[in-house]
Amino acid sequence: MELGIVGLGRMCGNIARRLMRSGHACVVYDKDPAPGAALAGEGARSVANLADLVSALAAPRAIWLMLPAGAITQAAIDTLSPLLQPGDTLIDGGNSYWKDDITRAAAFAPKGVAYLDVGTSGGVWGLERGYCLMIGGEAHAVRRLEPIFAALAPGAGDIPRTPGRSGPHGSSERGYLHAGGPGAGHFVKMVHNGIEYGMMQAVAEGFDILKNAGSEELPKDLRLDLDVAEVAEVWRRGSVITSWLLDLTAQALAQEPGLESYSGVVADSGEGRWCVEAAVAEAVPAPVLTTALYARFRSRRNPVFADKILSAMRKGFGGHIETPAGKSAT
Repeated sequence: MELGIVGLGRMCGNIARRLMRSGHACVVYDKDPAPGAALAGEGARSVANLADLVSALAAPRAIWLMLPAGAITQAAIDTLSPLLQPGDTLIDGGNSYWKDDITRAAAFAPKGVAYLDVGTSGGVWGLERGYCLMIGGEAHAVRRLEPIFAALAPGAGDIPRTPGRSGPHGSSERGYLHAGGPGAGHFVKMVHNGIEYGMMQAVAEGFDILKNAGSEELPKDLRLDLDVAEVAEVWRRGSVITSWLLDLTAQALAQEPGLESYSGVVADSGEGRWCVEAAVAEAVPAPVLTTALYARFRSRRNPVFADKILSAMRKGFGGHIETPAGKSAT
């Protein structure tokens, strides 16, 4: 199939590469011409603006946006809207607010243009590992673009099948899911990111306790001198907390046991905040997820070793670099 791709940052350039590896054609655009030129050298067609992107695609078109949530994404949608025709599909694969997806899908429906919201997880490792995709929108558009989603997803791989499942592997077992109507994809990804905050915070706090086991505030006979890098390594092998997050933590500690190059100023995305807002709206108690979000706020005033662990994990899976204010669009 053919896909137009807008925004060629850390993740989306590799989305184009993974699709081309599977034989799909990509027409790409970014305001910075450099990543487009690089992808053109690998087989993509790079264009100079959004109008050229639409013109370069054969109808019915499919265009994937991978831009920062909010005004930048909305500006691209506003530019594309009058250029799209009935039968086309616009995909927002970024981290947009799920309620915005409902509004956008409703605006496109009278024009005969399908709008899909796709929560995309996989970070900078997606080229090799594949991307977990959570899709919202009309079923007919999802079916038409299923070859795209299947190519991006990890596939069943060598993960053991969940006991109790039988018959052919469903799409969720291959790493992509049509979660529901407009907004459902980004809602599921929002909750995924909220859980991610909680898991990361638990790992980070645990390693902070390990590191401070030898604190001078403890009685001398109760102090322990622990090698946190070695603890991380042994936990990777057979423990019940084995995970990719633990793998990334172990890697960071092996390279730099004290994580001196990190300030511990930890960014938060809109999705972490929106997840807490959803819990409040639903009257669902979510103390772990909420506390994990607040811990990131606290890191900007009084960072501790746990916050350096968080920063290292974020850099490991997403290529996120600390900023002085702890602000991030992703």
